[in-house]
Amino acid sequence: MKITSRHIERDGSGRVTMVPEEDEDMYHLLNLIEEGDHVRAQAVRRVQSESSTGSMESHRVRLNLTLQVTKVNFDATGSSAPPDPSAANAANASAAQETASATAGALGGGGGGSGSGEGATLQVSGRVVEENNFVKMGAFHTLDLETHRQVTITKDSWDSIHLERLSEASDVGSRAEVGAVVLGEGTAVVCLLTEHMTIVRQRIEVPLPRKRKGLPASAGDRSLARFHAQVYNAVLKLVALPALRLVILASPGFIKETVYDFLFDEAVKRGDKPLVGAEARRKFLKIHCSSPHVHALMEVLRSPEVSARLKDTKFAREGQLLERFMRMLASDEMRAWYSEEHVLLAAERGAVQTLLISDGLFRAADPKRRKRFVGLVEEVRTQGGEVAIFSSMHESGKQLNGLTGIAAILTWPMDVEEVMEEEEEERKRREAEKRAAGGDGDEEAPLPEPNRNRA
Repeated sequence: MKITSRHIERDGSGRVTMVPEEDEDMYHLLNLIEEGDHVRAQAVRRVQSESSTGSMESHRVRLNLTLQVTKVNFDATGSSAPPDPSAANAANASAAQETASATAGALGGGGGGSGSGEGATLQVSGRVVEENNFVKMGAFHTLDLETHRQVTITKDSWDSIHLERLSEASDVGSRAEVGAVVLGEGTAVVCLLTEHMTIVRQRIEVPLPRKRKGLPASAGDRSLARFHAQVYNAVLKLVALPALRLVILASPGFIKETVYDFLFDEAVKRGDKPLVGAEARRKFLKIHCSSPHVHALMEVLRSPEVSARLKDTKFAREGQLLERFMRMLASDEMRAWYSEEHVLLAAERGAVQTLLISDGLFRAADPKRRKRFVGLVEEVRTQGGEVAIFSSMHESGKQLNGLTGIAAILTWPMDVEEVMEEEEEERKRREAEKRAAGGDGDEEAPLPEPNRNRA
């Protein structure tokens, strides 16, 4: 993301003008633009005018429109990103895996067959707040934000999470791209993993006939050759990406070995330099996985071989933290809490060692709710805890969304039932004090704010 101008006042209000340069930048914009913001970008409108002969003519004009946002829609090659993970099933960890599988379309692509994604798109809808020659004030319009086109966002308040997102988006040095090809019998899912997104670039499916008596071997050989050729062309496009540091070939069984050998043998025959030589081979890593589907990437990224190569990347760190939380949940559940209410209570007591939170929670429609999560992040950091903001477009983020989108590893064990009982006793004590002071005593106590730290 290229930031062309930035003017933010001391009270947090202000505007930032930027130019998205790639698909991941569109996802950054999704996390920056909220209901009520003013967004200015180029639009195309069809207008009618009267010709010299008196007839009406219709033509398209390009103009800059400023909208007050009422709706934002993000599409990563086919499906919307989850707006708020708290609606997900919080109680069942296995359901998180099913959700990840069911929502694989949110990564892009369709079902079977081969094809490539169309790229991420972002639509911003709202009322026009600055009149011009072609559009009246208050008219409803939808802006299609595109890469390489300038957009200006004006907010009443740029909070710490907004500013952190801006910093990440504009830091070219933080880019880390990893290619991954998840292979099966005649199937391949070709993915690109960036710091914040998993993008399915192509799905390949070639039916391979089973070996049977009486079936000519040439039929199966032709199908296998066609499959290998399609995978080769897809990998060649991946390797051409300038920021690519690693290509993972993952599969059950030995498919990854046969594909690996084919890639480099074919590269020598064709003379494709990106896949020729020892340097090219060093970019490839063969990893076993239990299934040939996209959600197997979570398993792949947790492997020691991949972790060692990608230890400095954001998405690898997210996978490691989530695995640590799940182990803690199984072995020492008093140090592994999840759900909004419980994690807020843990933060109130200064007990959060590591906070795991989905970026989808910061897209909450209620600004007060977003403010609560921003305050939680700031309080945990103030207490010396670690905060990991998970991307909803990575498999680890999807799994966290299955656990309500928020979890915490505690510094010391606490029994959640005992803590809830203490909270109930405290609420009753405050009600009794109100009654004694002549208050109504019927008002329900609010949820605890994370900045009320009790040792």
